[in-house]
Amino acid sequence: MARHILGISAFYHDSAACLLRDGEIVAAAQEERFTRKKGDASFPGNAIAFCLRAAGVGIGDIDFVGFYDKPLLKFERILESYLGVVPRGFVQFLKAGPLWIKEKLFLDREIRKGLGGYEGELLYAEHHESHAASAFYPSPFDEAAIVTMDGVGEWATATWGVGHGNGIELVKEIRWPDSLGLLYSAFTYFTGFKVNSGEYKVMGLAPYGRPKYVDTIYRELIDLREDGSFRLNQKYFNYLTGLTMTGRGFEELFDGPPREPETKLTQREMDLARSVQEVCEEVMLRMVRTAHRETGLDRLCLAGGVALNCVGNGRILREGPFKEVWIQPAAGDAGGALGVAQLIWHRHCRQERGAAGGRDRMRGASLGPEYSPEELESFLGSRGIAYTRLDRPELFHRVAEVLANEKVVGWFNGRMEFGPRALGNRSILGDPRSPRMQAQMNLKIKFREGFRPFAPSVLRERVGEYFEMACDSPYMLLVAPVKEERRIPMTEEQRQELWGIDLLNLPRSDIPAVTHVDYSARVQTVSRDVNPDYYDLIKAFERETGCGALVNTSFNVRGEPIVCTPEDAYQCFMRTHIDYLVLGPFFLDKTRQPKWQEEPDWKKEFQLD
Repeated sequence: MARHILGISAFYHDSAACLLRDGEIVAAAQEERFTRKKGDASFPGNAIAFCLRAAGVGIGDIDFVGFYDKPLLKFERILESYLGVVPRGFVQFLKAGPLWIKEKLFLDREIRKGLGGYEGELLYAEHHESHAASAFYPSPFDEAAIVTMDGVGEWATATWGVGHGNGIELVKEIRWPDSLGLLYSAFTYFTGFKVNSGEYKVMGLAPYGRPKYVDTIYRELIDLREDGSFRLNQKYFNYLTGLTMTGRGFEELFDGPPREPETKLTQREMDLARSVQEVCEEVMLRMVRTAHRETGLDRLCLAGGVALNCVGNGRILREGPFKEVWIQPAAGDAGGALGVAQLIWHRHCRQERGAAGGRDRMRGASLGPEYSPEELESFLGSRGIAYTRLDRPELFHRVAEVLANEKVVGWFNGRMEFGPRALGNRSILGDPRSPRMQAQMNLKIKFREGFRPFAPSVLRERVGEYFEMACDSPYMLLVAPVKEERRIPMTEEQRQELWGIDLLNLPRSDIPAVTHVDYSARVQTVSRDVNPDYYDLIKAFERETGCGALVNTSFNVRGEPIVCTPEDAYQCFMRTHIDYLVLGPFFLDKTRQPKWQEEPDWKKEFQLD
C-alpha cells in the first residue's frame, strides 16, 4: 500500500502544502494562490485540500504530517532576544508575544484542528533542515554541498552542509541576529519597498545605481570574514527592539530617512540598492567558496529566501568553484513544506533515493492545479465568453503570429507552478525584440514600476546563442550576460548624459524587452521533455520570426498572486491591456468579449508589494 506524507509551512509568510506518495511529489501549492492574498501566512487549508484531491486521498490516508520548523525553538529565540534588550524590546514583545503563545506555541493543536482532527503522527523539522532537504533531495545530484540562506529560522540564518544518498548533515551555521536576509530586508524597507516581498525590486533597481555606499556598509554595518561568516552592528538596526527594520543611526549613515512607499525613486535609492546587492553577492560567494573548500564536492544545492537572488546565483555559477549548481524553485518558506515531507520520507522512514539520471525531481515545478478542456469550456460557456477552440499546432501558430505583431498574450495552460516564478503555465507573454514591450507590460498590464525587468524564456538548445550561459536554467533563478554580439553599445554622449532611471528607455540589445540596463537577463531555459506545449509555442514563434525566445512574466497584476483558476485569468485579462488569452486549447480575442463591467477601485483588492 502506498504511503502518503503531507508537508506544511505556515504562520510566517508564504504558507504552502506539499504531498508525497512513496517519496514522489504528487502536488504542491502556496495558499496565496487560492485566497488571492499575496504571501498569505495563514494555515494552508486550501492548498492542503488541493493536494489531497490531486492525490485522490483523504486526510485519513495520510501516514505522516510534517511542519517545516520547530516553534518551541523559535519561541526560545524570540524570548531570549527580548530579554537581551529589555526594556527596549518590551513594546514589540507585547505585540508579538500573545500571538506567538496563542497561534504558534500550541501549534500541534492548531495543525490537527486545521486538518479536521487528524490523529496520525505529526513531526517537526528545523527550519534550515527543511530548506536543505528541499534543495538536495529533489536535485539531480547523488552527492552535493548544500548552502541555505534566509532571514531567520529558529536560530540559524545561514547554514552549509552535505547531502549524500538519502542523508543530509548541516555542519556550520550563522545565528541570529546576524542575518544576510535581514540585512537585505533592511535596505528593502529603507528604499521604500515591502519586506518579504519587495527584495526582488531592490535587486532589479541595483543596476541603475552606483556602489556609493559599499564602503559604508562594510565599515559600519557588517564585519565580513573571509569564510563568509559575519557580524551585524545592531546599533543601526531596529528589528530586535522596535517595529521597523532600521533606526535613526541608519538614516545618518545613508543621507536621510527611509523613502516613503510609492513616492518617486531618486538616485539615492538606486545607489543604496546597488550597494547592498554588491555586498550580498560578496557574502554569498564567500559562503559557497567555504562550502566547496570544506566539502571538496563539485556540486552545490541552494535554498532559503536569499537563494532567490538570481543575480548572486549567476555569479556563483560563473565565478564560484562549483561545476554545477541547482536551486530549489520554491527556495523561500513555501519550499519548506516540500523539504519537511522529503525529510520524513528519507530520514524518518529511512527510504533510499533512487538515481536521478541527471534530471531533477521537481517536474518543472508544475505541481499545482490544472483544468481539463471540459472544465475550461464549461467555465467559458457559463459566462457567455467568446472563444475559438484550436488544435495545438494551429493554436501555437496563431499565438506566435499575434506575438510577432507586438500583441500581449495571457497564457494559462497545464499545472500551476510551485514557487514565485511563472514558468510557462501561468504567464503573460510578449515579443522580446520589441523596444516598447517592457514599458507597455510594466505600466499597462502589470501596473508596476517601469524600471523592473522582464525575463526571457529561451529554447534550451538556443540559450548559448543569446546569453553567456551553457547550462539549464529551468526555474528562472540564474542571471546571465547577453551575448556581446547582440548588445547595442552606449555612445560616449549617452555615457556622459544618461544615468540612473534615464537608461530605462535605451535599447540594450536586439532583444531589448528582456535585456536589463547592465546587459543581463534572468534566463529561463525551456526543454520539450519538461514543458512540451510551452516549448512548441516558442518554437512556433521562432519559425515566425527567427527568434527562439519570448518575454515571460507572471500572470497577475502588481500585488496580486499569480492566477490560479480560469476565472482569475479571465478577470486579469479583462482588467488589463492584455490583447489575447489562451485557456488550454481555447483562444480568446479581447475585441470579441462581452462588455466588461468597469470596477474603478479593483486595484485596491491587492495590497501593493
